[in-house]
Amino acid sequence: MSLPLSPPPATSPLPLDVERRALLQRLTEGLDPATLWWVSGYLAGLAAPQARGIDPVLSGATALPGLPAAGTTADAAVDTLTIVYGSQTGNAKRAAESLLSEAGAQGLKARLLRADAYPLAELKRETQLVVVISTQGDGDPPDDARGFVEHLLGRRAPKLDGLRFAVLGLGDSSYAKFCEIGRVLDARLAELGGTRLTALGEADVDIDTVATPWRADVVRALEALRPASNGEAPVAPGLRAALVETSGSLTPSSAAATRDAPVAAELLANTRLTGRGSDRDTRHLEFAIDPTTLDYTPGDAAGVWPVQAPALVEAILEAAGLDGDTAVTQGADTLPLRRWLGERRELTRLHRPLLKAHAERSDSAKLAAALSDASAATALLQTTPLLDLLAEHPAAWTADDLIRSLRPLAPRLYSIASSREAVGDELHLTVGHEVFEGRDGLRYGAASHYLATLKEGDTARLFIERNERFRLPTDASRDVIMIGPGTGVAPFRGFVQHRAATGASGGNWLVFGNPHFRTDFLYQVEWQKALKAGQLHRLDLAFSRDGATKTYVQHRLAEQGAELWRWLQDGAHLYVCGDATRMAKDVHATLLAIAQQHGGLDRDAATDYFTGLERTARYARDVY
Repeated sequence: MSLPLSPPPATSPLPLDVERRALLQRLTEGLDPATLWWVSGYLAGLAAPQARGIDPVLSGATALPGLPAAGTTADAAVDTLTIVYGSQTGNAKRAAESLLSEAGAQGLKARLLRADAYPLAELKRETQLVVVISTQGDGDPPDDARGFVEHLLGRRAPKLDGLRFAVLGLGDSSYAKFCEIGRVLDARLAELGGTRLTALGEADVDIDTVATPWRADVVRALEALRPASNGEAPVAPGLRAALVETSGSLTPSSAAATRDAPVAAELLANTRLTGRGSDRDTRHLEFAIDPTTLDYTPGDAAGVWPVQAPALVEAILEAAGLDGDTAVTQGADTLPLRRWLGERRELTRLHRPLLKAHAERSDSAKLAAALSDASAATALLQTTPLLDLLAEHPAAWTADDLIRSLRPLAPRLYSIASSREAVGDELHLTVGHEVFEGRDGLRYGAASHYLATLKEGDTARLFIERNERFRLPTDASRDVIMIGPGTGVAPFRGFVQHRAATGASGGNWLVFGNPHFRTDFLYQVEWQKALKAGQLHRLDLAFSRDGATKTYVQHRLAEQGAELWRWLQDGAHLYVCGDATRMAKDVHATLLAIAQQHGGLDRDAATDYFTGLERTARYARDVY
């Protein structure tokens, strides 16, 4: 349904005087598409009641209680497409924003909400709902969608007989539970009585291949539901309005680097943090930045567009028996095969379609057997790089077919390990260089190897991925508890820097772990100086390979359970960063045990307690 507008008087071809035109230009300069859609929807919301002779103030159109809105709540429930997204790394958010823009371009009223900001009580009144959600770890929802998913799957979920819905799941087909959360929600919404607008979309890492046609199907289905005439005034020619509600800030970004338009940042330093004898190679990198393009807040991540190692590209060309100078056309681009492999394609991560295609071409009984066994296929996908696959199971590929079958190269996200309040126009990263034994030599992670081998003066293409859920408390007197083993300590270096530079009075408690004290104590000197200066108030360490028994960060938490519970009761904020598959789950289980032992809660009450902390932004996780 289009938002009604009254056209301007015919005697005034341009209803804004010079001063108002200048104000409008200043207002809209640099706004991104999602923000412009909100502005257009908000202004349309102001115009609609006036067109019907209603005072916009009385109608509520000008009310902005924390979240932008236009029109009445009843209108939103009846006429509006609600788009809810759950995103761990920003991909689901981008896909949801694209749907919002496409819906708005067709004159459909829509609102966009992050899952943890969606008012669950409104679910029973929804008539049009789209969920865009990623799957992480072992079939888990993203952190910002856990409450939303639990509600839908729980006994309190309402009947949804009047709902039309669609679900887009995002995942990685190298994992056994590919798009698991999308599949579960799609089935559950149908079970509750909803009717599908279109079939479930299951997008692999090359998201747009599935997401683009899926969005088109959703918009077509919504347009088919729109009545030809609803008695309201027509939308002004050329104007398509969308109502947008968003839980995140809408920030001008005219010059800011984006995923699709990264900027080159010069490397100032590349230092190895792990000592001689360590089986890990962890790097500290410092980049010079222009804050107009790469401004960030502690808790944000830096997106890095890697370039594949030239030696790897040449080895793959040799293993595949292909000429790197062969011209290959994909879409609108024609490049030499060597450039496609080096700059545009994933070479260190397999995916199921490629594995299946290679099994057929190689006629390998071993690959066919692995594909018929889910656990064997998952293990093969996660442990076998492309080079080893080509070498162990020779197959005939043409240059065109190989490029078409490989996934597009994707950026990698790294938690930013600095605060601009402390380091100025710089951005620091903590990167674990991924190195492992291959069939006939060492193999490397694409981005970590790219970053680890950069020299001072080299540049890397970067952008900022905002993480509004992983923020320091606005009340600087609040205590913070930071749990970050390994490279998960990165954002907490930025947190401590920021709190020290801004004079925050709250206490800072860091829990860090790694294999060995002597070789793997990342930023040891900095933490010791911070303790001495009173900028770090507690430091608990867990070096898992230094004792007779393995000690991890969750064991240190359990040992300090009474003190941790006291900090939480006094209002502390709790943060966890690092491995999602094991560490984060073990830490969460330990926190539940602490609440039961030291808080006297039963299991359900302990779960509700930490769920409440999440909802009030006092328990945040940045896990991967």
